[in-house]
Amino acid sequence: MTTLLKLDRLNKAFGAVKVADQQSFEVKENEAVGIIGPNGAGKTSLFNLITGTMAANSGTIEFNQRDVTGWSAARRSHAGIARSFQVPQPFSGLTVYENAMVAATQAAGLNGRQAARHCLEVLDQTELLGKANIEAGGLTLLDRKRLELTRALCAKPKLLLLDEIAGGLTENECQSLVQTIKDIHASGVTIIWIEHVVHALMAVVERLIVIDFGKKIAEGEPQAIMNSSEVKEIYLGIEADA
Repeated sequence: MTTLLKLDRLNKAFGAVKVADQQSFEVKENEAVGIIGPNGAGKTSLFNLITGTMAANSGTIEFNQRDVTGWSAARRSHAGIARSFQVPQPFSGLTVYENAMVAATQAAGLNGRQAARHCLEVLDQTELLGKANIEAGGLTLLDRKRLELTRALCAKPKLLLLDEIAGGLTENECQSLVQTIKDIHASGVTIIWIEHVVHALMAVVERLIVIDFGKKIAEGEPQAIMNSSEVKEIYLGIEADA
């Protein structure tokens, strides 16, 4: 498979605090990769570096065979990188459909009937079509999470970054959202997913990356990674010899 994203020795620090420490990995087209690590490990900062809302101190980011290290967030978005946020950030006074249209027109560059058709297709995919005319501020948490997915997908991404999208949901809600994410991945969208709800992550991803203090400490097949003593000690707080 073709490499879609490549991070090479990426570094970012705020004083003595390193949020990315020689961070290097690749993501192939149509792959689903999970990222786990304790709070403060640098997971969301990594997404900020990939999307361009934060500049690296050194290292390179390649996307779709191009060096995008110096690109703005807007240019990366137009190139096909989209994300959801840990705390949903819709335009609360706009309807679900209007929120989708903002992404379709501003990020994907669509207009008129083309934009409308795309938004309706995405809303159907994310199970929000029946709530298209509801103001975003009145949605339940699950539907706000679905709207985060909708807005990201309306940007027509090649790479979708999900930041703890299952957090705060009930078990049934989580299972429902996981199925939607599975369907999105099956449609050909490459996914990188940060998540603390590990069983949700394990149901979708094909590879896990573990980071701590901005540094990659493990990478591989999900179950093998979760069974490793190093991950249990650093991520789960279980001593390796316990």
